[in-house]
Amino acid sequence: MNVDANPTTASLRHRDQQTLIHSLHSHTLQEQAHVWAGGRGAVLIDHDGREYLDALAGLWNVIIGHGRSELAEAAGRQMRELAYASGYTGSTTVPAIELGERLQRICYPVGEGRSAGWRGMGGFYFATGGGEAVDAAVKTARWWWKLQGRPDKTWVIGRRYGYHGTGFVAMSATGLPAYWPMFEPRLSGVEIVESPYPYRFDRRRHARGPDDPRSDGEMAADLIEEAIERIGADRIACVLAEPVQGAGGVIVPPDDYWPRLRAICSRHDVLLVADEIITGFGRTGPWFGLERWGVEPDLVCFAKGITSGYLPLAGVGFRQEIAEAIRSAEGRATWMHAATYSGHPVACAVANANLDIIEREGLRERAMEAGEHLRQQLATLSSLSHVGEVRGIGLMAAVELVADKASREEFPAGEKVGPRVHAATQARGMFSRLRGDVYNLAPCYAVETAQLDAMVEILGESIREVTGA
Repeated sequence: MNVDANPTTASLRHRDQQTLIHSLHSHTLQEQAHVWAGGRGAVLIDHDGREYLDALAGLWNVIIGHGRSELAEAAGRQMRELAYASGYTGSTTVPAIELGERLQRICYPVGEGRSAGWRGMGGFYFATGGGEAVDAAVKTARWWWKLQGRPDKTWVIGRRYGYHGTGFVAMSATGLPAYWPMFEPRLSGVEIVESPYPYRFDRRRHARGPDDPRSDGEMAADLIEEAIERIGADRIACVLAEPVQGAGGVIVPPDDYWPRLRAICSRHDVLLVADEIITGFGRTGPWFGLERWGVEPDLVCFAKGITSGYLPLAGVGFRQEIAEAIRSAEGRATWMHAATYSGHPVACAVANANLDIIEREGLRERAMEAGEHLRQQLATLSSLSHVGEVRGIGLMAAVELVADKASREEFPAGEKVGPRVHAATQARGMFSRLRGDVYNLAPCYAVETAQLDAMVEILGESIREVTGA
């Protein structure tokens, strides 16, 4: 095999196009692909040595920042001791046990202020990616109801703008239609309900008359109850929802939404599955996003920040009763879910080292300070003619662009305003992602204040360039 010792970026792009298929593959975009070669903190470095501000921490996941040698050292130590062992029943490893114990301490822990009868998370299953964790959670919801003698409870309720991954189950419950067309029909028994999107929630459409006293948050939660009642609670296995909808545009729900949704699920005997894949491990402040609203789920999916993206690791947490049932089930009722790399010892060792760093360096607290500063600076863009809303929570934010500020009218899709702004930010040395005309920002927790200011400056200049105002 002949390997060019000093390849150019152009030659690497050519080789890439001959060999690789990328996530959400686009031949047009890949022709000018960034060839990333390095990183440090909140900065990515390409093959030519040009630096870019990483405004989305990779894909929301590199929360402690690029280039932390401690995680490489943790991986190396574990590889030298034991690189791999099966995580199937009958086997275990020390790093997996330690990580499970740690998660029990930080994941909706039992304590003062908790719901009556809350016993905490009783166990954790480890996967390799968020979508895989979502599939495992939905399967577990069905398993649970079969165990209860209620096999007809199989339906899943998702929400518009929700993103849960691209596995078949996860894609079916994702409320972003662009992911569906070439793979339909989706899984039967999935209902997508309107999301709690304050900027675009149509109160007039959902009100029960002109004097409806409910808040927008209550109305949005009640839409899920209406779907449960329409389909039949005896057919619904679970509601799958992100505390804050990330990829859908950093949609922060009203404060009264989640407590009401928890009550609805409990009242109708429907499991609540929290997709904390983006919001877990301090992105919104507490270790897990639902903590902000004092809500505990029945199952929780996590990934991304658990290793800061340094190795693939994800998982599902089960409330105590479900975990106990899994442990005690035998024969035909056995929880027959599995994966070769579940509980991978190297990934678990890296996760433990990553959580050590977050705690030791006070990075969750730093993230909240950085998030507050970022929102304050982004608010200065609100005066631009086509910035409809600036929103955020913790260290995640979004800027929504509109054709008309007064009516909140969206730009025609054909104008590709969002993609053009994204291209303009890249030309200025910043990289992130967007949903349509919503530009998302969620840098690493260790981001510097000057870097946050530069991100806002680049985004503002790019919006002005594309929209002319």
